[in-house]
Amino acid sequence: HHCRCRPEMPATQLLLLACLVWGLGARTAQLRKANDRSGRCQYTFSVASPNESSCPEQGQAMSAIQDLQRDSSAQRADLESTKARLRSLESLVHQLTLDEAAGPSATQEGLQRELGALRREREQLESQNRELEASYSNLLRDKSALEEEKRRLREENEDLARRLDSSSQEVARLRRGQCPQARGTPQDVPSGSREVSKWNVETVNFQELKSELTEVPASRILKESPSGHPRSEEGDPGCGELVWVGEPLTLRRAETITGKYGVWMRDPKPAYPYTQETTWRIDTVGTDIRQVFEYDLSSQFLQGYPSKVHVLPRPLESTGAVVYRGSLYFQGAESRTVIRYELNTETVKAEKEIPGAGYHGQFPYSWGGYTDIDLAVDETGLWVIYSTQEAKGAIVLSKLNPESLELERTWETNIRKQSVANAFIICGRLYTISSYSAPDATINFVYDTGTGRSRALTVPFKNRYKYSSMVDYNPLEKKLFAWDNFNMVTYDLRLSEM
Repeated sequence: HHCRCRPEMPATQLLLLACLVWGLGARTAQLRKANDRSGRCQYTFSVASPNESSCPEQGQAMSAIQDLQRDSSAQRADLESTKARLRSLESLVHQLTLDEAAGPSATQEGLQRELGALRREREQLESQNRELEASYSNLLRDKSALEEEKRRLREENEDLARRLDSSSQEVARLRRGQCPQARGTPQDVPSGSREVSKWNVETVNFQELKSELTEVPASRILKESPSGHPRSEEGDPGCGELVWVGEPLTLRRAETITGKYGVWMRDPKPAYPYTQETTWRIDTVGTDIRQVFEYDLSSQFLQGYPSKVHVLPRPLESTGAVVYRGSLYFQGAESRTVIRYELNTETVKAEKEIPGAGYHGQFPYSWGGYTDIDLAVDETGLWVIYSTQEAKGAIVLSKLNPESLELERTWETNIRKQSVANAFIICGRLYTISSYSAPDATINFVYDTGTGRSRALTVPFKNRYKYSSMVDYNPLEKKLFAWDNFNMVTYDLRLSEM
């Protein structure tokens, strides 16, 4: 290869250096100096090729020149990159020089300012992080509360759905009960008995006429009365005095608000077509109480499927009704009249006013409910428990003729009617209950119609559901039947031996 250098060219030295480098790379180089034809000095530089043994042809020479040009371009790019790095280093050195000239204190202050700014930024980030964590915690609590509320609402919705379904079934059963029965309806049934009672619960005051409960010492109210014990219709069935009342056994619960108070009964002397298993039930919350649910079997009563629904020709009052010898005995609403309604024929067989008897809240039991006149059945027959103005609110007992409702005999006690929660009769003895709501009440007084004497008792009595609105004795089953805050319950009992 030959490289010719002209001294008068501006880049003579650079070209000469390149030629020298190239010559060194080729390891063998020759430099000659001579004048050309025009008399100018000419340097001739010769380098032996490291790869070619002989000079290439014209085409090969062009290829070699192109390779050299590419190599030159690559080297030029490398040189530019090196220059850029050098400029960057020079700038960095210059900055460091300026910093050293400013002194260490200025540098430290700048670093402190930058460090303070970083610390403030970190504190802000930590504060924001804490706020986010607190917000997240609050959201979790709110979510938990909402889930709990959702669960409670779902349970309430399910309960309401069940109650609605139960009410719908009850309505369907009532409608089926209005249909003609297999044994027929006599022509002499008053047209009013076929009318369905209409309930208006929103305007019902639940008949709660509360009276003040006055504690009266036994010594002030226990006085002798005229004696004379009624004879039992079946002789002496082994009656004794009540000495023990068991725990209440819950049979079923009323489905609707109209069943908060009520009365349920079985006939201790059933007449055809009824049996001792036939059960009747009356929900007594309402302004026009006429419906009497009839259940042929105990299983139907427990499950709530009446076999028939009677619609009384006259509305009844409160929870004092009883069933005896195939008839329903009840107090007519807002009157002192006792009515005998024969269930099989659906006809009223007798009516009788109880002379002077208080009614519609004049002399109720302590829980109220217009319980002025309370009917009862025991081994000796049919009774009515009430009070009069003449008796000054004391309990009066009258034995009734079950056919005509004529009063056969009357006893006046000195037990204030409004001071006791309820009363029932066993073997001609009247028993009273101290409280309708206290869980641990007592049978607190007994009045014996045979001796005409009263005395205090302390026989425990449980109000499990804390609102006993009816307690009656069934002489056939020797049990107490009660209605305690929607619940129909029974109590076993034990009498002393004679």
